[in-house]
Amino acid sequence: MWTLTLPAMTLAATLAATLLAGPAQASPDALLDHELRRLHSSEVVNLQEQLGGAPLLLVNTASRCGFTGQFEGLEALHQRYGDRGLKVAGFSSNDFNQEIDEEGAAEVCFVNFGVTFDMFAPIPVSGDEAHPLFAELARQSQAPGWNFTKYLVDESGRVVEHFPSRVRPESPAVRRAIETLLDGE
Repeated sequence: MWTLTLPAMTLAATLAATLLAGPAQASPDALLDHELRRLHSSEVVNLQEQLGGAPLLLVNTASRCGFTGQFEGLEALHQRYGDRGLKVAGFSSNDFNQEIDEEGAAEVCFVNFGVTFDMFAPIPVSGDEAHPLFAELARQSQAPGWNFTKYLVDESGRVVEHFPSRVRPESPAVRRAIETLLDGE
């Protein structure tokens, strides 16, 4: 026969409540509590200070990819929805062997496509070596399968939509999801 003392019963009740509640809610700190260097710059920024408390579109990028033209659509979203609070941020990566050196990546982003949204220096975005930011995005939805995977995140740090590479930033599905998120706040 089992005999549970009061503290053990409390522990059991707490454990049961935790299991019934399901996965832990996302925390903006869990997602954004990182410092990253800006693309082709020595400036290091705290992501929580730079991006926290706002709806976000986070994207892993590469400069030698068939989807590189999506920079244009991402910039258009940044321009269209920035005044409404959306922050777009790109994270250069070479996980899929599609990135050139960092200087070349910066030229593609800033010169070729006129990107003005936040771009960060290359980080791993998939697998065991994924940066904690992308590990958390994967935990909440799924890991990037290729470059230009897009994650729409609410102001509390919760992934509300995930768009694979083939879904263009200017697609009705992406715009509709952004507008729903912005209108719901």
